[in-house]
Amino acid sequence: MAKIAVFVADDHSIVREGLRQMLAKSNSLALVGEAKDGEVAVKEIRRLQPDVAILDIAMPMVSGLECIPLVRNDSPGTAVVILSMFARETYVHQALSAGAHGYVLKTAPWSEILEAVRMAAKGKYFLSREINSELIRRYLNNEERKSAESSKYDLLSCREQQIFRLIIEGNPTKSIAELLCLSPKTVEKHRSNISKKLGMSEPLAMLKFAMKIGVADPDLWPDS
Repeated sequence: MAKIAVFVADDHSIVREGLRQMLAKSNSLALVGEAKDGEVAVKEIRRLQPDVAILDIAMPMVSGLECIPLVRNDSPGTAVVILSMFARETYVHQALSAGAHGYVLKTAPWSEILEAVRMAAKGKYFLSREINSELIRRYLNNEERKSAESSKYDLLSCREQQIFRLIIEGNPTKSIAELLCLSPKTVEKHRSNISKKLGMSEPLAMLKFAMKIGVADPDLWPDS
């Protein structure tokens, strides 16, 4: 029986080494590649087409959350498991909504990470046991009232939301175009539409807006 091909992306070498050793001891899983930032991860996953990708939620260049739709688009056979220090329901909701099959805390035992990978490979979902499943269910069912700001964000198309998140992560037009396989002119057109719909054009204003509606979190960003 073929082993499950796993790709690992985390900006901390110690975490990557731990995952590398864990996978080496497994009889059913095999490490096929790794990366220390989201941009390289997306490109390598596109090339390798692994069964499962373990992605750190907070990486340089492109965050783990933003990697999810890119991976799902470029490598539809790859299931994503997010590895995070954050147990916040907002992050879990964003990850699952983007297409992730698992969300595991870095404080979880290795056995839990292995279980998440195996379940994701079967198309099943897995959440760390510390996460309150009832709160997650409320998020996924959209039971909480959306604010006016969130409603404004919902006016953006899926592609515009994707580009918006890349903009607030500090990516220039050229990098966004390369990641999404678009022309810079097309990206600029989307940026213009985003500015018109949100009523703002400065990246800093967009970042503050994103923090307010929970698309970005202050803890993930350096002080300005």
